Amino acid sequence: MSAPAQTGTRFGRVVGASIVGTTVEWYDFFLYGSAAALVFGPLFFPESDDFVGVLAAFATYAVGFFARPVGALVFGHFGDRLGRKKLLVVSLLMMGGATFLIGLLPTYGSVGVLAPVLLIALRLVQGFALGGEWGGAVLIVSEHGRPEHRGFWASWPQAGAPAGNLLATGVLAALAAFQSDAAFEAWGWRIPFLLSAVLILVGLWVRLSVSESPVFLAAQRAAEAQAAATGRAEKAPIVTVLTRYRREVLTAMGARIAENVSFYLLTAFSLTYLTNVVGLDSSFALNAVLLASVVHLVTIPLWGHLSDRLGRRPVYLLGATGIGAWAFAFFPLLDTGRFALAVVAVTVGLLFHGAMYGPQAAFFSELFGTKARYTGVSVGAQLSSLVAGAPAPLIALALLGSFDAPNVTAVVLYVVGCAVVTLLAVWTYGETSRRDLADDAATDAAGRADGAATGAGPRTAGG
Repeated sequence: MSAPAQTGTRFGRVVGASIVGTTVEWYDFFLYGSAAALVFGPLFFPESDDFVGVLAAFATYAVGFFARPVGALVFGHFGDRLGRKKLLVVSLLMMGGATFLIGLLPTYGSVGVLAPVLLIALRLVQGFALGGEWGGAVLIVSEHGRPEHRGFWASWPQAGAPAGNLLATGVLAALAAFQSDAAFEAWGWRIPFLLSAVLILVGLWVRLSVSESPVFLAAQRAAEAQAAATGRAEKAPIVTVLTRYRREVLTAMGARIAENVSFYLLTAFSLTYLTNVVGLDSSFALNAVLLASVVHLVTIPLWGHLSDRLGRRPVYLLGATGIGAWAFAFFPLLDTGRFALAVVAVTVGLLFHGAMYGPQAAFFSELFGTKARYTGVSVGAQLSSLVAGAPAPLIALALLGSFDAPNVTAVVLYVVGCAVVTLLAVWTYGETSRRDLADDAATDAAGRADGAATGAGPRTAGG
């Protein structure tokens, strides 16, 4: 049995709440990454040279990722027990509050070492909140809609990532354009962090208006009836994930490696490379990423739609192959110092990223049963972020070696290696697009064994 059909108005509200909420949350998260690349080094780590200062700023950027698996476990547990909607409201409030407080932080020049300590603490809160945000946002859309269009509609909350990045980069670019570098570094950088308060109110208003996932409510009733009949308490979601869905967690982790690494290199790391290696001003770098993010935002739902027609696997494999190949052209295009070619470099890279990111929400949702889905999706995605997205700018910067004599080849090979991991993870699992999210038997052990034997994951009538 597939998910119940929703009226156009109700389903539109669900999709709107997901994309508004994820846009706000990713705005908060990416704003930090952009600020780390541009101003946090001298403001919070002023006693280091330029290279070490940027490295330290990216280290605090990575700290947020370490809190994400913890957030995934906590939010996933309660999201599978209490519902998707409640946890999405909590995550939004936590992320927004932390971001607003970053805008009020004193710098190293005012309070010394306390400044970076407070910065790291608030970054941990951001990471914890985001660890629970993504899984709930994609699930509440996936579980409301029809299976035949799941890839398209589930990709809309995915579009919240480039939308948030676009918004964060756009605000920073506008400030950089109308302020002197001295004014921006002195106080202008605080404005976009403080603006998050307004965005949070909008996101909260929209999220409170949506209904709970009908697939979750049906599974909750079934679980309660089974517990009453057998007298046995329901297992903790993480226990179910670790006993029934180990392969699925590993598949999700592998699938995210190239997607996660490439995104942070194309956005946050490219800002550092353009300003410190190529020697261009911050507005040049910000505007290049800004234009590329517009294309990225528009095309993510198109990749999701294509995965409904062709399957999740072929579209995802195209993206992983493409990003590995494009890495060889990316840095030579940036090195030209020409704006148009820099835009092409980032845009094409983000197009290949979108081919992975667009189908990802539906693909991951289809890997797990309903009462363990929030936990499984969140843990698989965020554990990968810990080993992929978190250290990506740091690894790339370390491989680069220095700003004066950069080792670009090492960074390229790093991206290629990540692409190979993702190709293997997606290729070896099988197709999932026909699975019915309301039928947990679609992803039980027998179904997985059948999918492994045929090379195409279990299919159900609901698809």
